[in-house]
Amino acid sequence: MDTKTFTIGRIQRADYEPRDRQLVLHFQDGSLRRYQSVPSEVFRRLCNAPNPTTYWEDRIAEEYPQARGKSHADAETAQKKLDDLFG
Repeated sequence: MDTKTFTIGRIQRADYEPRDRQLVLHFQDGSLRRYQSVPSEVFRRLCNAPNPTTYWEDRIAEEYPQARGKSHADAETAQKKLDDLFG
Protein backbone atom coordinates (compact mmCIF):
# COMPACT_ATOMS: atom_id res chain seq x y z
CA MET A 1 0.00 0.00 0.00
CA ASP A 2 1.21 3.49 -0.87
CA THR A 3 0.55 6.31 1.59
CA LYS A 4 0.84 10.08 1.30
CA THR A 5 0.33 12.55 4.15
CA PHE A 6 -0.80 16.09 3.35
CA THR A 7 -0.24 19.30 5.30
CA ILE A 8 -2.65 21.52 3.35
CA GLY A 9 -6.40 21.28 2.83
CA ARG A 10 -9.04 19.01 4.34
CA ILE A 11 -7.39 15.74 3.32
CA GLN A 12 -4.93 14.49 5.92
CA ARG A 13 -3.79 11.28 4.26
CA ALA A 14 -4.32 9.18 1.17
CA ASP A 15 -3.79 5.41 1.06
CA TYR A 16 -3.65 3.66 -2.30
CA GLU A 17 -3.70 -0.08 -2.95
CA PRO A 18 -2.43 -0.59 -6.52
CA ARG A 19 -3.51 -4.24 -6.68
CA ASP A 20 -7.15 -3.38 -5.91
CA ARG A 21 -6.97 0.14 -7.39
CA GLN A 22 -8.60 1.42 -4.19
CA LEU A 23 -7.98 4.92 -2.88
CA VAL A 24 -8.85 5.76 0.73
CA LEU A 25 -8.87 9.42 1.75
CA HIS A 26 -8.68 10.39 5.43
CA PHE A 27 -10.19 13.80 6.19
CA GLN A 28 -9.53 16.19 9.08
CA ASP A 29 -13.04 15.64 10.46
CA GLY A 30 -12.29 11.92 10.92
CA SER A 31 -14.31 10.72 7.94
CA LEU A 32 -13.02 8.33 5.31
CA ARG A 33 -13.91 8.05 1.67
CA ARG A 34 -13.07 4.96 -0.31
CA TYR A 35 -12.91 5.07 -4.08
CA GLN A 36 -12.70 2.03 -6.33
CA SER A 37 -11.18 1.54 -9.79
CA VAL A 38 -8.80 4.48 -9.36
CA PRO A 39 -5.80 4.35 -11.73
CA SER A 40 -2.36 4.72 -10.15
CA GLU A 41 -1.80 7.84 -12.28
CA VAL A 42 -4.70 9.58 -10.48
CA PHE A 43 -3.12 8.75 -7.10
CA ARG A 44 0.24 10.05 -8.32
CA ARG A 45 -1.34 13.31 -9.50
CA LEU A 46 -3.22 13.72 -6.21
CA CYS A 47 0.06 13.32 -4.31
CA ASN A 48 1.77 15.95 -6.46
CA ALA A 49 -1.11 18.43 -6.64
CA PRO A 50 -0.46 21.93 -5.21
CA ASN A 51 -3.81 21.62 -3.41
CA PRO A 52 -4.89 17.97 -2.94
CA THR A 53 -8.41 18.95 -1.84
CA THR A 54 -9.02 20.88 -5.05
CA TYR A 55 -7.66 18.00 -7.12
CA TRP A 56 -9.94 15.58 -5.26
CA GLU A 57 -12.98 17.81 -5.83
CA ASP A 58 -12.21 18.31 -9.55
CA ARG A 59 -10.88 14.89 -10.57
CA ILE A 60 -11.92 12.20 -8.10
CA ALA A 61 -15.07 13.00 -6.09
CA GLU A 62 -17.60 12.40 -8.86
CA GLU A 63 -15.51 10.32 -11.26
CA TYR A 64 -15.05 7.11 -9.27
CA PRO A 65 -17.39 4.82 -7.31
CA GLN A 66 -17.32 5.69 -3.61
CA ALA A 67 -18.15 4.05 -0.32
CA ARG A 68 -18.00 6.17 2.84
CA GLY A 69 -16.35 4.80 5.93
CA LYS A 70 -15.92 5.71 9.55
CA SER A 71 -12.68 6.45 11.27
CA HIS A 72 -11.02 4.02 13.65
CA ALA A 73 -11.91 6.39 16.51
CA ASP A 74 -15.61 6.09 15.61
CA ALA A 75 -15.36 2.29 15.73
CA GLU A 76 -13.68 2.41 19.16
CA THR A 77 -16.39 4.75 20.47
CA ALA A 78 -19.12 2.41 19.21
CA GLN A 79 -17.41 -0.58 20.82
CA LYS A 80 -17.10 1.27 24.14
CA LYS A 81 -20.83 2.08 24.06
CA LEU A 82 -21.65 -1.59 23.53
CA ASP A 83 -19.27 -2.64 26.30
CA ASP A 84 -20.84 -0.09 28.68
CA LEU A 85 -24.33 -1.29 27.77
CA PHE A 86 -23.72 -5.04 28.00
CA GLY A 87 -20.80 -5.13 30.43
